[in-house]
Amino acid sequence: MSQTPPSYGGDDSNNQGGAYGAPPSGPQYGYGGGGPQGTPPPNHLVWAILSTLFCCLPLGIVSIVFAAQVNSKWTSGDAAGAQESSRKARTFALWSTIIGAVFVVLYIILFAAGVMSMDTTVNQY
Repeated sequence: MSQTPPSYGGDDSNNQGGAYGAPPSGPQYGYGGGGPQGTPPPNHLVWAILSTLFCCLPLGIVSIVFAAQVNSKWTSGDAAGAQESSRKARTFALWSTIIGAVFVVLYIILFAAGVMSMDTTVNQY
């Protein structure tokens, strides 16, 4: 008397690949399901890194975090989340750049004022 082996893959009528016990292939099986069609939003990663190095460290780090989220959200299918992370990365990089520029201008003004005040004190003697 022969016994048939148990069916691990369920009903073989759904199995399009033909392999015994293999899951059915098709669009519902795959890695991540694919991202939205089109190009992803800009991640502003270069600007985030440069603003971190040269301008304002805390805001630049936040910008890098949001910039790193853009592509992963896009590939997972979260187009709205990718757009939002792109917008936040740009905003934090912009504020980091503005704050860094303000500090540079203030430093130049204070340096110039210090040089002028030192120059006047040298001429008094």
